[in-house]
Amino acid sequence: MVVNELEKEMQKMVPYKIDIGAVYSSKPSQHNSVKSGTFHAEKKELVFDIDMTDYDDVRTCCSSANICHKCWTLMTIAIKILDRALGEDFGFQHRLWIYSGRRGVHCWVCDENARNLSPAARSAVAEYLSVVKGGMDTIKKVHLTQPIHPSIQQAIVVIDSYFEDYSMNKQDIFGSKETWQKVLALVPDEFREGLQIDFFRARNSAERWKLLQRTLTKSVNVHHLEEIKLQYCYPRLDVNVSKGINHLLKSPFSVHPKTGRISVPMDVKNLDKFDPFSVPTISSLCKELDRKTNEEQENASTKNGEEPEVKRRTRDYKKTSLLGPIKIFEQFIEEMELSRKGLLLNQSDREGDF
Repeated sequence: MVVNELEKEMQKMVPYKIDIGAVYSSKPSQHNSVKSGTFHAEKKELVFDIDMTDYDDVRTCCSSANICHKCWTLMTIAIKILDRALGEDFGFQHRLWIYSGRRGVHCWVCDENARNLSPAARSAVAEYLSVVKGGMDTIKKVHLTQPIHPSIQQAIVVIDSYFEDYSMNKQDIFGSKETWQKVLALVPDEFREGLQIDFFRARNSAERWKLLQRTLTKSVNVHHLEEIKLQYCYPRLDVNVSKGINHLLKSPFSVHPKTGRISVPMDVKNLDKFDPFSVPTISSLCKELDRKTNEEQENASTKNGEEPEVKRRTRDYKKTSLLGPIKIFEQFIEEMELSRKGLLLNQSDREGDF
């Protein structure tokens, strides 16, 4: 019943966009009528926001809100690193990754224990996952300790599977003096001058990359090379989004007002195949529906005179390219429902023992 009411209300209001926030102690519409101090946020999903603009100091292909296939690899790396950490390090099972529709991704952690976290606990989780620290004026933003934390070591494994192709082919960070100077700025003083000379003598990016590897691996128990990889590729989180219970986040399946793209769920098992530029737009969905309607009308006209078939009406989204993303979302919801039923059964069994 609630679902039907929500659908009718949305059709009536035709909202520009929908933001999702916390569950409050009273209905938000009644916040002025309840007793002072009693209206407060009680629970909310633990959310993460990764925005491509936060990588502007290390990407060479785009800047600001622009993205391309060359830099989208950063989002793929970020999701793989964070999804592993949230699942293995914290034990969160229900993690939904959403493409924002423009330049970034959102993660919704929907486990019951995650939804009940305090702001301090949320902040602690976000800080644990933050490795790149410092503003635009900070040159070196990653400082590793010895030994490297296991979670960061796992992140480096993910980065290593992409870094060579990403740094040399997609970003070419060793291709010109302007770009390699940014890399050398992260190198200790004792190596920088020699590498500067060697880089000028080198014939191409591949040679400079090998020079950097060979030089920095001479340091015993110091992780200079790993720090560079992390600074260029480790996820950059907006900690304020994660720690605040009151923070709003755009609803999945919203239409981004600047691009027209739909904010769709992502299949974590097939991240390397995800293409933000092939995501359905509101215009493409209208065209798909029109085309399907025309096909159905043509098929009906060719069967003129025959006994009409009684068919169950197909939901419109099943006629479009939204079918795949909605299946991902439905599977996520089904897994949450099964998990909740399991928890309720265990609780019932425990209560029955007393």
